[in-house]
Amino acid sequence: MSPFPPEASSGGVSGMVLGRSGELALGEVVEALCADAPSGRGSPRQRCRRKLPSRDRLVELVEALRSVLFPGYFGTQDLTAETMRYQVGSTLDRVARVLVEQVERGLAFACVEEPGGCQRCDQQAIEISDAFLRRLPAVRRMLSLDVAAAFEGDPAATSPDEAIFCYPGVQAITNHRLAHELHALGVPLIPRIIAEHAHSVTGIDIHPGARIGERFFIDHGTGVVVGETSVIGDRVRIYQGVTLGAKSLPLDERGQPIKGVPRHPVVEDDVIIYSGATILGRITVGRGSVIGGNIWLTRSVPPGSRVTQAATRREVFGDGGGI
Repeated sequence: MSPFPPEASSGGVSGMVLGRSGELALGEVVEALCADAPSGRGSPRQRCRRKLPSRDRLVELVEALRSVLFPGYFGTQDLTAETMRYQVGSTLDRVARVLVEQVERGLAFACVEEPGGCQRCDQQAIEISDAFLRRLPAVRRMLSLDVAAAFEGDPAATSPDEAIFCYPGVQAITNHRLAHELHALGVPLIPRIIAEHAHSVTGIDIHPGARIGERFFIDHGTGVVVGETSVIGDRVRIYQGVTLGAKSLPLDERGQPIKGVPRHPVVEDDVIIYSGATILGRITVGRGSVIGGNIWLTRSVPPGSRVTQAATRREVFGDGGGI
């Protein structure tokens, strides 16, 4: 089926691109679009590139990994102790093949070697994929602690199962822990695709570079932003609309932004950050602190701090006076 309505192909749509003679100037448009296309292979950074990573394949990959990390919850559900091993093994076998392919494409995307250099990308992809798969048991352990934190931290949660199935924070942190491992292994582009997929689905934006400790819980979640160089300790709980962001980037002697420097907050263990709080810059929120809602924080606070807005002024009106 054509993606265009019938009138588009019959010339019935107003505002079509016309040449001087009244004819459709599609040839000129095609040439202009192709000449300026960002994927042109003439760039020095693109000489090694073959196919780009596939967003669709990576989404499928993450969902397959989710079924491995939470067997019986996602994917095949009628599992027994015997069939679980078969199902997990079969899924990981498929994951491994797709992972090597996509990691190799990600490496080739950033490679500046001549085309023959892609053999190095192939070998790197196998080594990185193997290292990533070996980290999955540790990722599973971290996620089980995140689920426990969600169940214990939300009075509305009736069971850990509900947190696994329903909570956007659990979905987002699952994607993040997978993306972070790939990021730590030096894989270009792919971790960001995985993170941004979770962002598009949950409204939670966690950069793959952020380091997040055990038992992390995002309640509600929509609008949460965690920047690339953020460091979050153990047993941290944050609510919707929280931003762990950066102030303006420092500039070099040529006036260009200096990237890659630590510029996001450090949140120590046992901190709670309530909804709408904005914490900016490379500052430290001390252990056990509580940051109230809608706070704007750009300075470090010591352990055990309680940061809230100024108390709202109260006015008492008698007999309806002043209303």
